[in-house]
Amino acid sequence: MRATMLLCDSAQEIGGKLYILGGGWSVRQVEPQAMMAIAIKLAVGWNEANEPLAFDLRLVTQDGAPVDPGAGPIAINGTVEVGRPPGVTPGTDLDSAMAITLGFPLGPGSYRWEFDVNGQRLAQEAFVVKPPPASAR
Repeated sequence: MRATMLLCDSAQEIGGKLYILGGGWSVRQVEPQAMMAIAIKLAVGWNEANEPLAFDLRLVTQDGAPVDPGAGPIAINGTVEVGRPPGVTPGTDLDSAMAITLGFPLGPGSYRWEFDVNGQRLAQEAFVVKPPPASAR
């Protein structure tokens, strides 16, 4: 099993496909309400299909501390189950796509999204939030 993660301005999952706008950034300015999307493509091995897979997506600082903007740590947990479609050759990896959009206050600093499935880290993506320009302070 493997996963690919992309930070973007906007993302949607429709019919198993990801539709992404403003994808691939790693630096952004401070905003009162940081809006961002995380696009994830999960490739599940044939023998891992038809089983529930527990996933955890969480935002941490570069030191690994959970990010808590005041209402609790930013984390999403759930399960996904990928089925084997009829007619697909046995042994083929099977795809699952996720698009998650979030908005929350986020101060200057270095951060990292971590994505685990069944307790195994499959993807992580770091980014930096820059302070506002001196003229805007």
